[in-house]
Amino acid sequence: MLFDGQKTLAAVKYLAHHDLSQTVYIKIQELLKSLHLDWPDIEGVICFKGPGSFTGLRIGLTLANSLAYGLDIPIVGSRGSNWQTKAIDTLLAGSNEKNVYPFYGAEPHVTQPKK
Repeated sequence: MLFDGQKTLAAVKYLAHHDLSQTVYIKIQELLKSLHLDWPDIEGVICFKGPGSFTGLRIGLTLANSLAYGLDIPIVGSRGSNWQTKAIDTLLAGSNEKNVYPFYGAEPHVTQPKK
């Protein structure tokens, strides 16, 4: 989703399945181009911290942190049912977490290696 303040400019929703890490950049590029924008026009990043799936959060937050770092823009993460509103308000207030870390909602379940 692209926002201008609290106003949603555009959004795309798609089923990425196992191709998320390969398709998410393409979807963002298409979204930007639909509004005649480019990567440098992004002024901040908000993201969902979790809870969620290990792989989904890992890929999504890696992307968000990479965009913020590469574009030298602020990043804010949030949780809960109205996470977008909270994150936008925090970002507009001037906050910058520098790196957003995932919240999985529980301790990880690590299986023992097979012999």
